[in-house]
Amino acid sequence: MRGIQMLAAGLALAWTGPASADTVTDWWEVANRFWLVGQASPGPRTPDSERASTRATLAMFEAVNAIDRRYDSYLGLPLADPGASPDAAAATAGFKVLLQHYPANKTVLEESYAMTMAAIPAGPARDAGVALGERAATAAAAANGIDASIAQPPYRPRTEPGIWIGAALPALDPHWVAFKPWVMASPTALRPPPPPALGSADYARDYEEVRRLGARASKERTTQQTLIARFRQGFDLSPTVRFIADRPGRRQVDNARLLALYQMAMDDSVQAMAEAKLHYDYWRPVTAIRNGDKDGNQATPHDPAWLPLLPTPNFPEYPCGHCTVASVQAEVLKLIGGLPAGTPIRVAAGGSPNMALQSVKDWDELVRQVSDSRMLGGVHYRFSNDAGEEIGRQAARLAVAGALRPLPGKGKRP
Repeated sequence: MRGIQMLAAGLALAWTGPASADTVTDWWEVANRFWLVGQASPGPRTPDSERASTRATLAMFEAVNAIDRRYDSYLGLPLADPGASPDAAAATAGFKVLLQHYPANKTVLEESYAMTMAAIPAGPARDAGVALGERAATAAAAANGIDASIAQPPYRPRTEPGIWIGAALPALDPHWVAFKPWVMASPTALRPPPPPALGSADYARDYEEVRRLGARASKERTTQQTLIARFRQGFDLSPTVRFIADRPGRRQVDNARLLALYQMAMDDSVQAMAEAKLHYDYWRPVTAIRNGDKDGNQATPHDPAWLPLLPTPNFPEYPCGHCTVASVQAEVLKLIGGLPAGTPIRVAAGGSPNMALQSVKDWDELVRQVSDSRMLGGVHYRFSNDAGEEIGRQAARLAVAGALRPLPGKGKRP
């Protein structure tokens, strides 16, 4: 699968084992596990499947929020029977959306659903929850798909007639810029300003940083910096998300809102980042550094044999995608996660599930480490990291301010 979020397998949240918070959080993890499996599986996959996790999470939010109304409904779902089982509603909503997006996985989804439902006492409350979950799933599965009015031009490699260029098309599909955003106004709404001019001092400064520290054979990069480059490229925040969801006093509807906003903001930020990458079509360090004698800047010495520490992703450089996703996830969790100040952030290595969890001191440090990892890995410039971080922050703030807002009077039922 060549979807944009393959720019880091660990950016979608990996499965973390049997620990349990609530039905919403459990099925959110199921959704992201299926997303990861779907990315690695051969065979056709529709662009619409890219929103499966977000739609499943939004459906669960709508279902439990209809029972325990505390926040604005995004899909306009009316109030439901207050006696309906929220667990049955959430499980059914998530299951039905995932089944529509992953029909080839029907058996394992049905088995997972059966196991969940077996733990809920049979009766009118469960039946009402199932019916509500089905309504929420129908609404969410149809939400914010491809906007047919947005053009999806195929990528065209740019070169001069007669000059060779790599033939592999980029792992960045044009449909990513054509989804209807969840909260931001348009795919271009968060487009960053252009990268620094090739002849500028800013460009030369960041070029030199990645040339020195991001090289495969760098003598200046420390052992710890090499570890950061390797293990923050597939960061996984699900241990901290689980910790937040498990904290005393959190209602299931609160977790559902947090996870829905987390997914919606991430979709919007990734779409904005993808649009900017295709718009600017900026060169990667491996190309720039090997051709530093051709950029018109005397402060960018070229190295014709330069290689990055990490493999260079197969799509344009600016802005940084990992930085965008780390920033949007961190900002949503910072704004509404409710962690007390000073709580360490637990982060796993998504690409290395057997690695021990690490803790960083706060959200800003987590984002900094992810951004550093891309420069230290030799695949991004510092200015691209900064641009990605800003997209993520803006998308998170827009989502929290513009969707699923708390109702007056602390969201009590009228």
